Amino acid sequence: MTSATPQNENAILACTISRDVQNFDLLIEDMEAALGERWGDLGFAEALAFFSQPDADSLEFVALAIDGEDEDNLSLMGEIITRAKEKKIKIVLIAEDVTPASLHQLLRKGADEFVPYPLPEGELQEAIDRMNQPDPVAVQQAAAPLAQGESKEGALFVVHGLAGGVGSTTLAVNLAWELATVSDKDAPSVCLLDLDLQFGTVSTYLDLPRRETVFEMLSDTSSMDDDVFSQALQTYEDKLEVLTAPSDMVPLDLITPQDIERVIETARRRFDYVIVDMPSTLVHWSETVLQTAHVYFAMIELDMRSAQNALRLKRALQAEELPFNKLRFALNRAPKFTDLNGKSRVKRMGESLGISIDLQLPEGGKPVMQSGDHGQPLASAAAKNPLRREIAKLAKSLHSLGSSDAEAA
Repeated sequence: MTSATPQNENAILACTISRDVQNFDLLIEDMEAALGERWGDLGFAEALAFFSQPDADSLEFVALAIDGEDEDNLSLMGEIITRAKEKKIKIVLIAEDVTPASLHQLLRKGADEFVPYPLPEGELQEAIDRMNQPDPVAVQQAAAPLAQGESKEGALFVVHGLAGGVGSTTLAVNLAWELATVSDKDAPSVCLLDLDLQFGTVSTYLDLPRRETVFEMLSDTSSMDDDVFSQALQTYEDKLEVLTAPSDMVPLDLITPQDIERVIETARRRFDYVIVDMPSTLVHWSETVLQTAHVYFAMIELDMRSAQNALRLKRALQAEELPFNKLRFALNRAPKFTDLNGKSRVKRMGESLGISIDLQLPEGGKPVMQSGDHGQPLASAAAKNPLRREIAKLAKSLHSLGSSDAEAA
């Protein structure tokens, strides 16, 4: 490992930036494997100063490594990313035990790639290769339209259950409701789309009827305008707009990627936030939703079926060179804080799969099932439920992030 300022003619090509690089020993090994001696390490404050030096001109990328203790310094992390982008230096974000809201903020700032820590084997080299491609799939590309035009171009949050019964619809419905009610004075507009065309239950969870107009709209999106889209929506409690699944069970290939793109574009143009509840099955328009999403929550539980499906999904996305790094794994029915054995199992699961479990949702118990049966969000049926509190906290963090981005724009 070299110092940040080389004493020889071999200019360094990359730097790690962290509070203490020794906390990321696997990153050191992978940097040495990828670059030999042509890299250095910097602290956060040192990095800002180094970007102003001539030696920084040779940098191709930096690896910004953070953990949960660094979340109090997100403004400094954002400044580092901004300065690097000004120098046309690419950024790989290495994160361990960091919340989805914090990751989302840093990715929106302009980080090019995200790799969870502990580093999966070969993942850093793959990220470097992707950045060196002529047209790399940058994580921030999907977020760029938010600052364009006069329409809302709302943020898109997607929930995808990787196994049956992991709580994806519960998260989608309650996250949508919490966002719709996050502020008494200036509440954002929120639209919830149930794209599980066969077994979608958003209508049940909110006690809404299924309409024939949904099927009619999806069958002919080429002629869909704002009025047609509005007629297919239903309003819940005057605060949340909902597109339910069709009244009849229809094939998942009823709609094409172009259909989905039109529906999502229309929703984003009219609403501040769009929440999508996906089918657990991968279909030919799943890529369209993944590419467009700002945050893509992959719901799992601490069991073998979730682990196997997460690994299969990872292999499938990487085989097609799709942005697997957009996925934010959310563990439902997570162990309690005092359950040290359970916490250890969660850590081992993440390490064995080479993923970062960014969100842990507590067990909500019978009130969760009862609220769904009664057609009410948890905020109305069981406001003090621990699961409801965690989802409300997530909604507030996402909304505060969106508000700060809007003010900066």
